[in-house]
Amino acid sequence: MGVLENLGLAMGLAWTSGLNLYATVAAVGLAASAGLIHLPPDLLVLTHPLVIGVACLMYVVEFVVDKVPYVDSGWDVLHTFVRIPAGALLAARALGDVHPALEMAAVLAGGTVALAAHGAKATARLGINASPEPISTWFASIGEDVTVLLGIWLVFRHPVIMLLLVLAFVGVVAWLTPKLYRLARRGLRSVRSRIRGELRVGSRAGAPTPPV
Repeated sequence: MGVLENLGLAMGLAWTSGLNLYATVAAVGLAASAGLIHLPPDLLVLTHPLVIGVACLMYVVEFVVDKVPYVDSGWDVLHTFVRIPAGALLAARALGDVHPALEMAAVLAGGTVALAAHGAKATARLGINASPEPISTWFASIGEDVTVLLGIWLVFRHPVIMLLLVLAFVGVVAWLTPKLYRLARRGLRSVRSRIRGELRVGSRAGAPTPPV
C-alpha cells in the first residue's frame, strides 16, 4: 500500500472507531479472519478470537443500550474515554513500523478524527433525545452501524476516497462546532428537565395522602 492508502486506512479506522468502536473491531477482525481483507502486521491482533469475542459481546451490549433515549447519551459520555484513545491506537498501528515521530503524529491525528466522529455522534444523540418520540433514536443507532460498515468497506476498497471523506468530515465538524455546541446545550436542558420532572412525580407519589 502507498502512503495515501495507509493514511486512508489509519484515518478511516479512527473515524469508524469514533462512531462505534466495537462494531469496527468486530467487523475488521471477522473479515480479516475470513480472508476477505488483508491487515497490516500490527493490526493482526484484531483477528485473535479473544479480541473478536469481546468486541462482539460489547457490540451486542451497545446495540441494546444505544436504542434507549438518554441511556445512549450516558453510554457516549462513558465511551469518550474509550473510543478516542482506541481510534488513536488503531491509526498508529495501521501505519506499521514507522519513525517514532510519524507514529506520534498518527496518534494525534487519529485521536482528533475519532474525537470529531465521537463528538458529532454524541451531540447529535443529545439533540435527538430532546425529541418527544423515541423512534428517532432507533433510526440514528441503526444508521450509525450501517455507516460504520460502509466506512470499513471504503477503508479497504477505496482508502484514498475514505481519506478525503474523513478530511471533509473533520472540516465540516470544525465549521459546525458552534451549532453543535448549541445542540448539545439544548439536549442537556432536555435531560435536566426530564430528571426534574421524574423527581417531582416521584415526590408526589411518595407524599402522604391528606385525610378526608
